[in-house]
Amino acid sequence: MQLVDNVRKYMDDYKTQLLNEARSISGLDNPNANGQLLEWLRRYHPNLESADKEHVKELLALEDLLPEVRRMLEIRQELSKTSLSKYDMMRNAACSDDRIRGVLQYYGANRTGRWAGRLVQVQNLPRNNIDKEMLDAVRTWVKQGDFETLEMLYDNVPDILSQLIRTAFIPSDGKKYIVCDYSAIEARVIAWLAQEEWRQEVFRTTGKIYEASAAQMFHVPIEEVTKGSDYRKKGKVAELALGYQGAVGALKIMGGEKMGLTEQEMLDIVKRWRKASPHIVQLWSDLENCAKAAIREKVPQQLGRYGIEFTYTDGNLCIKLPVGRSLHYRDVTVNKKTGRIEYMGTSQTSGRWCQQETYGGKLTENIVQAIARDVLADAIVRLHNANYDIVFHVHDEVVIEVDAATADSDYKLVKEIMCMPVSWAPGLILNADGFTADYYQKD
Repeated sequence: MQLVDNVRKYMDDYKTQLLNEARSISGLDNPNANGQLLEWLRRYHPNLESADKEHVKELLALEDLLPEVRRMLEIRQELSKTSLSKYDMMRNAACSDDRIRGVLQYYGANRTGRWAGRLVQVQNLPRNNIDKEMLDAVRTWVKQGDFETLEMLYDNVPDILSQLIRTAFIPSDGKKYIVCDYSAIEARVIAWLAQEEWRQEVFRTTGKIYEASAAQMFHVPIEEVTKGSDYRKKGKVAELALGYQGAVGALKIMGGEKMGLTEQEMLDIVKRWRKASPHIVQLWSDLENCAKAAIREKVPQQLGRYGIEFTYTDGNLCIKLPVGRSLHYRDVTVNKKTGRIEYMGTSQTSGRWCQQETYGGKLTENIVQAIARDVLADAIVRLHNANYDIVFHVHDEVVIEVDAATADSDYKLVKEIMCMPVSWAPGLILNADGFTADYYQKD
């Protein structure tokens, strides 16, 4: 809590400095107010529609901006950053013993049944990219309130403080954290579900799916797909973007353009990836066809050997998963004009109850993520039965508090427990990896 409180005080002072500088430049009473800032900016850019994040970013990209306008926009960006508000939530949500409870909601994601983050939102914490040899020192300086040292060493102190958010989570005295997560869990599940044998073989052996994918796509020996090579970069972005029927748009979202890939190159990657993974491509079609047949014919449809069953009852589509639970799609129909599956649900963007569409790739994503969730849930039960204290978990990762004296041996056992075969998913190849630490972090 000392770290949390010192960060909050520093940021309060920092924001005050920024506001005073903005007032000095603009003469505005409250330069952080949208209306006042927009009116001031329109003196220089009369057609400006808004002072929101996207419009500010577009303006800053202009080369002929006046220095005072550029500085006002930079200040606006700094003031609008929200990641550091997590420190405020930590202070507000901490109980009298300085522990936070209720950060995960069971079955919070209604489409897949995954846990949802609450309060501090542990599922979207900023990554810590600070050099690991410096991380302890940086935390110590912040806990001591020595921000002068930080300002000498780093150009962007707020960014450094954002990276420390994870490290504010600490175990009790005399304890350590075990942080252990499943390796490429969704890629493993989709390979198992689609029975894409070459992928299964990768997971039985090296586990290097990015390299193996690139080798399959470009017909080169895997030895040529080295770290940092263009082959591996293309294999990685393809694996991250294309498993759920994504195409060029998905590659762009995953950073294809930032890698310097042209639209034609991204289209080539899509074609190569799909050709290299025909069973996954077939899975998209099979799932969509099963869903449509269940809706139209009102007769249960089964897929493959893993117990996935589609049934239609009282206007609702039910997809039974291998573990035995089901996913539900409310008021589902097949649109006669478009042929698309439509259902009623909560929009991920607006949060409103509305009609939505789904298709083979999206059904694949829902099912794969749901199965991955069930794998984690299965491991959580086993770990709990082995008397391990899981303090929280994030997607495919568990964070466990153990005695510092036995942390290393406990880590080995935790890893073994997580990698045990799953009774309801025969043939699913799992691997987990992690580390022990004095505070939460990304390895």
